[in-house]
Amino acid sequence: MRRLRLTIGSTVIHAELYDTPTADALYAAAPFTSRAMTWGEEVVFTTPVQRWREADARRSVRPNELAFWVDRDAVTIELGPDRADKQDVPLSMPCNIWGRSVEDVEQLRSIMPGARILLERDEEMVAS
Repeated sequence: MRRLRLTIGSTVIHAELYDTPTADALYAAAPFTSRAMTWGEEVVFTTPVQRWREADARRSVRPNELAFWVDRDAVTIELGPDRADKQDVPLSMPCNIWGRSVEDVEQLRSIMPGARILLERDEEMVAS
């Protein structure tokens, strides 16, 4: 399975990629850097990837899923108001769902706006 590693500040998240055109585009674009933006219960960062809305784009994510805002060319990681209930978290607009974090994304709650983000292929995980 293909994976990406997201280093956000000092936090590392490993993403398992779904079989989608958006996942393919992010994997092909890696490595790249960005800066974290935070809005309420989400961490967002822009990418060099431009995608269209896929047929199965959704207005919610399951716990630890990763979404792509096509209108902003950005990845969004939704933390949600209370992840303890493990319910889907609503999105403000339909997004392409491209993967899921292996680790609990709750650890991103302490990320500050402007934190450096490095998205790179996780070759170590791919080889195993």
